[in-house]
Amino acid sequence: MRAPFRRSTLAALRGFESSGTAITILPSAADYRQTLLAKIAAATRRIYIVALYLQQDEAGQEMLDALYAAKAARPELDVVVLVDWFRAQRGLIGAGKQAGNSAWYQAQNLEHDQEVPVYGVPVQTRELFGVLHLKGCVIDDCVIYSGASINNVYLHKLGKYRLDRYHLIDSKGLADSFQRLVQQDILPSDAVHRLDLPSPPSSRSLRGEIRQFRQHLKRASYDVNDGVRDNGELRVIPLLGIGNKNPLSKTLCDLIAATDEQLTLCTPYFNMPLVVKREINRALKRGVKVDIIIGDKTANDFFISPEEPFKVISALPYLYEISLRRFMQKHQTAIAKHQLNIHLWKDGDNTYHLKGLWSDDRYTLLTGNNLNPRAFQLDLENAVLIDDPKGEWLKPRAEEIALLMRNTHRVGKFDELDTLSEYPVGVRTFLRRVSRVRVERLLYRIL
Repeated sequence: MRAPFRRSTLAALRGFESSGTAITILPSAADYRQTLLAKIAAATRRIYIVALYLQQDEAGQEMLDALYAAKAARPELDVVVLVDWFRAQRGLIGAGKQAGNSAWYQAQNLEHDQEVPVYGVPVQTRELFGVLHLKGCVIDDCVIYSGASINNVYLHKLGKYRLDRYHLIDSKGLADSFQRLVQQDILPSDAVHRLDLPSPPSSRSLRGEIRQFRQHLKRASYDVNDGVRDNGELRVIPLLGIGNKNPLSKTLCDLIAATDEQLTLCTPYFNMPLVVKREINRALKRGVKVDIIIGDKTANDFFISPEEPFKVISALPYLYEISLRRFMQKHQTAIAKHQLNIHLWKDGDNTYHLKGLWSDDRYTLLTGNNLNPRAFQLDLENAVLIDDPKGEWLKPRAEEIALLMRNTHRVGKFDELDTLSEYPVGVRTFLRRVSRVRVERLLYRIL
């Protein structure tokens, strides 16, 4: 029997009144890129770009050029870019020693008369144990929310794309709350420094400041004082979370626990925390239909063709598939009854980065949270919860789910997935080695 406090927990969340017409869903990465550029060009007051990284490539250059052009056209514009501190100062994984994007930011700063400040935000003393995973760009009174970072593949600048979700929310209250978090809880920290200026401090010298900053973030939240609690109208609710048992993680679990009929989840990395698995198990026991959309291992952004030399990072998609296979084996009865449906996404050599949750016909969660232990414990995450008690946003909501399902196929049995013996030799050798030394559980906690 479901604990009665779950619904009241969700009802107590404060958010900003909105309407179905104020929320627009973009269908593709290319549309997202074009819309982001158009919004930047038309901005009159503020542009806040928040991403895990802004990459030095064609799409990144296009975006930075647009920001400098907007600032040149309107010098009074408040322009701020936030990226992860560590990610910006290293090269691509597996690409050898590189200067990192910060060197590019500094070169761009020297080439322009205007300033587009790029701030590096460290949320942990090492990248392995936590990164800036906030989403949501603010342009005037519009919040553009997507899990995508800024590079060629996320923005479909060249031949390939990485599928994500893309939402535009016209809400001054929501946009103000996003901006206030940056201005009041992030930029004032002694751990946060500009990366577009020469000689930023070393990460080692900032360890004390970073620890203090992380403790501050654990107490931080979006300002919703101008928002309202459940009043029967559509609301958009900003959520923030970092560390164990944070408000965002709790809300995610509450949403699953509150579901009566239909739950849909999507994640690019199938490695669900125990608390999420428990809530899914309870949902299945009370008769909820559960659909989970996951990328095929070959659509994972860490996948490397077996023909290429083995790299440790290339074992990750196989670890996620092993986790999925175990989950399906445990729930084979529910899968056979079509109560639990696993949908694998694949579209050529494009990649998959979807995350989010849909509960019954009422709640829709937009988030960068990967529904994994790392998101629940290490990274700084956020989300926007759309509470639609009257069902006025059902049509675009259903259209989005149908669009995300378009390149999927349902896996009917756990043994349709590959086993260890079918993996490439390098992957097999590595996974057997980590299993022997019992570090597999640790890997699942930080990946």
